[in-house]
Formats: sequence, C-alpha cells, structure tokens
Amino acid sequence: MKAQGFSAAPGAWILLAGMVVLSATTVTAAAEAPPSSAVAIVDGTPISSDALESAVQASLVELRLREDMIRRQALDELIADALLDKEATARGVSVEALERTEITGKAAVSAEEAKAFYDANKARFGTMSEAEALEQIRAGLGQQRERERRAAYARELRDRYGVKVLLEPYRVPIEVGDAPVRGNPKAPVTVVEFSDFQCPYCARARPTVNRVRQVYGDEVRFVFRHFPLGFHAQAPKAGEAAVCAGDQGRFWEMHDLLFSEPGKLGIAELKEHAAALGLDTSAFDQCLDSGRHAALVESDTAAGARFGVSGTPAFFINGRPLIGAQPFEAFSRVIDDELERLGRGPVKATQSGAGDR
Repeated sequence: MKAQGFSAAPGAWILLAGMVVLSATTVTAAAEAPPSSAVAIVDGTPISSDALESAVQASLVELRLREDMIRRQALDELIADALLDKEATARGVSVEALERTEITGKAAVSAEEAKAFYDANKARFGTMSEAEALEQIRAGLGQQRERERRAAYARELRDRYGVKVLLEPYRVPIEVGDAPVRGNPKAPVTVVEFSDFQCPYCARARPTVNRVRQVYGDEVRFVFRHFPLGFHAQAPKAGEAAVCAGDQGRFWEMHDLLFSEPGKLGIAELKEHAAALGLDTSAFDQCLDSGRHAALVESDTAAGARFGVSGTPAFFINGRPLIGAQPFEAFSRVIDDELERLGRGPVKATQSGAGDR
C-alpha cells in the first residue's frame, strides 16, 4: 500500500522506524542527562561546579596569592637588575663596583655591632664560643642588611629613572555590601579589614591603620568585616555589640573602644561600653541579648573564609591581600601603587610617626 502523501523507496520504512526509535531514545537520554554544571553524580544527585568552587575557593586564593607573590618578587629582582645596570652605565663603572659602593659597602656589620648583638642574645648561642658566635652574627646580619640595602637602593633608583609596573596584581573579589565604611565613601582606594575584637594582633594594628588614615586622607576608605576566631570565645558577641552600636550610628566609636579595652569584652562590660558612649542602653541591651546580629557576624566570617582568610587581621587593598599586622610601609607600597595605576600619583608620607597613636 502506498502511504497517502508520502512516497518512499524500498527499505525506507525500516530506516524510518529506526529513526523513530532513535529519536525516542535521544529524548529519554536528554531527560536523564545531568545538568551541564554538574561535576559528579552521587546516586542520581548531581554535585554542581558552584559547590566545588565554593569548597576550594579558600585554598585557591592562598595558591594564587602565593603565585602572585612569587611573580612580584621575581619582577622586583629583574627591575632592580635593570636599574643597577643603568646606573652603572651612567657612572661609567661596572655593576659589581656599583654594588660594592652602594650596597655591600653600606651594609657592613662592624665588630662593635656584632658584639652588642651577641651580648644582648648570648643565651641563643648555647655552648658556641664567642668567636664563632660573632662570626655567625656578622654573616647573618650582613646578609640581612644587604637585602634591605639592595631593596632601599632599588627604590631610590626607581624614583630617579621612573618605573611603571604593568603586571596586574592578583585581586580577591571582596564585596563591601552594607559593611561599615570609615572615610571618604568615594575614595579611589578601599581597604577591607577582616578582624576580631579579641585578637591582640588586630589591636596592635590600630596605630598603623590610624597612620594610613591620617597620611592618605580622602584617598582611602576603610571597611570593617567580622572574622571572630574560633578560640576567641568573646569575639562573636563583641562583634554583635559593634553592630548594635551601629544601629544607633556609633559603630566606629564602639569599634575603637573595643580595641582599646581588649580585656573588657564580657556581656556586662559591653553594656558598660554602650553606656560610656551615651547610647540608648535599653535598645542596645535588647539588641545584644536577642542576638539580632549574630547571623551578620557569622555571614562575614563565612565570606572571609571563602576569600582565603584564616587568621586576623586580614586586609584587602582594592582586593589585594595584605595579611597580618603589617607595618605602615607595607600598606604604603600597595596604596601608592594603586594610586599610580589610577593616575593619581603616590602620597609622600613625610611624617614618619604621624598617626601612630
């Protein structure tokens, strides 16, 4: 029989039937296929690539930070070598002669300095003879001073010859969200700090942070996010206290007070702090006792862990990690580099002790 409206060659019906079966199989397979974002399936339940990324993000941040540091250290060495070569050529001397004059010659450790170090640290050398200890001291201090002098001289030459670093730094995509902000809200440089009110290193970082604020003024804004460490039992509630004070527009006043009184973080003491700041104590006490902001502190901590934070304080300068209670110079190097990248030029910190209070 000839199919109405369809003409087929011999054997086409078999092919057509096969196509129908294949089509049905394809539809079934498509229905059973795992989502494109799945990286594994456990008893029919997919594990998404997003879940995998969340699980490894902290570790990858650490690896990428380490990679960035290695690249930058190598680049700094290449730049220093190029600058020494240029300066040696300009003076008409060899690079070795220039290094003897400007680096090794200015990093020598005198016998008096070695002896003073030995007298102050005699216990560290155990049964070693004084002569051997002095030899070790002069070698060790000499190497340290040479590294420091080389870096200092390279910075001098950078200013003289002009160096523009094009290598883009590694940045962590830190969100600011509704976190408290101190300073110019439109500042070109944002410093996000993950911190813990019970952490002694966080408290020690305050003079440096204050100095950065004073030296850079409207060029920098600070953002605070909570990261109470697990072994600091009072830190989570102290974080809540700061947020409760923030409900009354006094977050930063409470922030400063908590860091200035690290031994007074009990519930009763937190309430005393609120009274000392002139807050509405009834509203503050109700906020603190209810745990209203506990979820916010926990959310900040989880976010910090995703960004690779494992200790405090942890700073991110326009997303560039700076971990630990670093000296002012460490902040200055990164901030100046950021300002230069934005075409604003570095800020010269002429007052070495400014803000250290």
